[in-house]
Amino acid sequence: MSTTHAPQSNTTGSPVLYLALELSWNSWKLAFTVGLGQKPRLRTIPARNTDLLLDEIRKAKVRFGLPDDTLVVSCYEAGRDGFWLHRFLAHQGIDNRVVDSSSIEVNRRKRRAKSDALDAMKLVEMLIRYHNGEPRVWRVVRVPTVEDEDRRQRHRELIDLKGQRTEHTNRIKGLLAGFGLDVVVNAEFPRRLEQMRQWDGEPMPPKVVERMLREFERWKQVDAQIRELSKEQRKVVRDDQEPHVEMVRQLLRLKGIGQAGAWILVREIFGWRKIKNRRELAGLAGLVPTPYASGGSQREQGISKAGNHRVRWVLVQLAWGWLRYQPESALSQWYQRRFGSGNARARKVGIVALARKLLIALWKYVEKGEVPLGAKEVPWEQKLNSKLAAD
Repeated sequence: MSTTHAPQSNTTGSPVLYLALELSWNSWKLAFTVGLGQKPRLRTIPARNTDLLLDEIRKAKVRFGLPDDTLVVSCYEAGRDGFWLHRFLAHQGIDNRVVDSSSIEVNRRKRRAKSDALDAMKLVEMLIRYHNGEPRVWRVVRVPTVEDEDRRQRHRELIDLKGQRTEHTNRIKGLLAGFGLDVVVNAEFPRRLEQMRQWDGEPMPPKVVERMLREFERWKQVDAQIRELSKEQRKVVRDDQEPHVEMVRQLLRLKGIGQAGAWILVREIFGWRKIKNRRELAGLAGLVPTPYASGGSQREQGISKAGNHRVRWVLVQLAWGWLRYQPESALSQWYQRRFGSGNARARKVGIVALARKLLIALWKYVEKGEVPLGAKEVPWEQKLNSKLAAD
């Protein structure tokens, strides 16, 4: 996660009202205070009731003896509620932060007390420290615009639909496995199902057949939606002139980078984030190491996995594809020297390291036009479905 802006130290002596919101589906816990050492004022309101929220802010100013124009600084943890609340608070003139929950420091005791009230009190204490100049107390999420969020919906829906299609396929295959049968699930499945016989030559039990056919109807519906969304995506890549789509075309020029991978990288990271350096970029994907060193004990705990899981997943797939389609590139040769002769576990560890290097190389390619050393380029039009011209 990257910060939207640096904390501002309150050096002018002007009063500040601090507000932390602990959000749940049914209710919100609010914690107000004016500084460290001041016991927070706790209030509970129904979730998503913005009128009551503004009323509680007004009452808190009265309670602490603050003028009506007092600066209000607030925060809440990123989660299911997304960013609409941040936009609402900003519209009301409130200086809000959306916090990466995985970066918040916690008590290291094995058993610790936890409640919404305690969490809100902890958040407001950390908000004060952050506002007074401690930038490392947590990580602040960079909030996308409504337009950027909207652009991410098509590929996210595609990922979800493909997962659903796989689930339907696995259910059908699981039912067939119980009778010692296997088949490819596609549009021809009903016809193949009629021809299937058990080990003794008997047809499949009718109730099992009915269940598989109902499962196949769900599979067919999901498959049709996947095809339609993929078709729309290809048309956008071919015809749209917006800068984000040009980034997709640029990535498609590299052998080994397909339409789905290029689209996810651009929509999730390259198209709207302002990346400062490679460490921040790797952190966005959760591809940063987490060493553990205490006294004489030293070990590597693996990658953090604290970033965008969709980007991390697609990068691992792209890394395997890069080895296949760009064998002469410097990145592929580095992998072969370090991990090519190792066992299966070593190669899997190495592919994560290659995914991190590949992400950085693709970022430089998009931002500066630096082609990865030894990589081959092809016309991006070749990677689009040839049937598209007839649409």
